[in-house]
Amino acid sequence: MDLHRLGLTPFFQDAFEKLNQPSLQPARIIREDKGAFTVATAEGMTRAILRGRLRRLPPQEQPATGDWVAVLPLSGEDKVVIEAVLPRRTVFMRKRAGEVTEAQVVAANVDTVLLVMGLDEDFNVRRLERYLALARDSGATPVVVLNKLDVAPALDSQLSAVGDVVGNTPVVALSAAFGIGLDGLAPYLTAGNTLALLGSSGVGKSTIINALLGEARLDTKAVRASDGRGQHTTTFRDMVLLPGGGAVMDTPGMRELQLWGDEATVDGSFPDVMALVAACRFVDCRHGSEPGCAVRQALESGALDADRLASWRRLHDEVVQLGLRLEERHARQRVEDKRIGKLRKELVLKPSKRRWE
Repeated sequence: MDLHRLGLTPFFQDAFEKLNQPSLQPARIIREDKGAFTVATAEGMTRAILRGRLRRLPPQEQPATGDWVAVLPLSGEDKVVIEAVLPRRTVFMRKRAGEVTEAQVVAANVDTVLLVMGLDEDFNVRRLERYLALARDSGATPVVVLNKLDVAPALDSQLSAVGDVVGNTPVVALSAAFGIGLDGLAPYLTAGNTLALLGSSGVGKSTIINALLGEARLDTKAVRASDGRGQHTTTFRDMVLLPGGGAVMDTPGMRELQLWGDEATVDGSFPDVMALVAACRFVDCRHGSEPGCAVRQALESGALDADRLASWRRLHDEVVQLGLRLEERHARQRVEDKRIGKLRKELVLKPSKRRWE
């Protein structure tokens, strides 16, 4: 297998060579499902297991689909051992669903992230703003893909609403089910380029991949007619090799996408709001009744949509609360580390004095 067509760039090649361990081979994680890995090596696809020390890494540092790793072949066995994870060039992370304040890697080492949204009943610009914030923070190039062009109830107004929030991010409208508009993705289907499709359940990610492959390799399911919501067809992260080179990653639908980042993560996706914030008379303006508030003036004139501002405030508050929770966790950890350190000192055995008679 030509690993360069799979994305083995000089960045990863150099990182691998710096390990300076001739017994190891470079490989890329193609699939991860509940701790079970499939990797691509120069010899082909094979199963992989983790070296024990890697299991003790923080969740966001453990290997994920898309990672480049160094593997050790096992003599006489049809599997390899993952010995090291190479540095990531890009990484798309979200807060793990639920109450746990912990990061979850959604996709690693992706060049282009396709943010897929349906043009049916599940159309939601506010959700797209959330995806854009994390995609831009990942380091990958975001592209908005509007699927189900054939059933769009109000295409012109939908395109206009999307255009108001994406800035200079490319937008591709298509119908994967009918093969309409797929040529809009052609610039990203190049050898060595890795794509990831992200979006909620039912937006047609697997259908798009099948259309790009020219065959129904991935399972698809119909969405509910009432709200356009789909079922979780994909339950794991899986990379598929494209006929023209490169790879595309399918991911499970995410009905809950909580941000993992800081205020800059949000502000970077709202340049229109931030330009107004910078124009306010006072640096600490809260954009309420303060005199000279450019944000309030834009709202009153209609230059800024109230829902757009509310979305910025909501995401802003979310990352601020995340930062507070992380600081609380770090403070508790520092107290615990200090307590354990004190116990260790107390448990140090002093040399005993022997009494000789």
